Amino acid sequence: MAAVLESHPKPIESKLLALRKLILDTARATEGVGALQETLKWGQVSYLTSESKSGSTVRIDRVKSADDQVAVYFHCQTNLVETFRELYPKLSYSGNRAIVLDASRKLPEAALRHCLALALTYHLARRNGARVK
Repeated sequence: MAAVLESHPKPIESKLLALRKLILDTARATEGVGALQETLKWGQVSYLTSESKSGSTVRIDRVKSADDQVAVYFHCQTNLVETFRELYPKLSYSGNRAIVLDASRKLPEAALRHCLALALTYHLARRNGARVK
């Protein structure tokens, strides 16, 4: 998958590789997630909790309509992005499906880690009767 990410222009590639590392590190540090499966879905690098079935798929890609932006995509039929908007109103969003980031700016790592952990444990939390927050 790294080869797919490296096919982008350098600033985009750098940000996507940083997001990849953040996703993998967050999965390792989050109880109940287990190993992630890294694959391509809709041409985007995607992360699935295939082993534990604990979470919703997370995808990363360049924003097609903006040369200087990348996005972390989430399943649009979850309440994840709605929850992220409540928790982190200063982040930029695309509808109910993505957190949008400028490739030239530093990643908001603490907020992203929390959002990723919520996504990677989405089904686990729902099975336990909790609203994802």
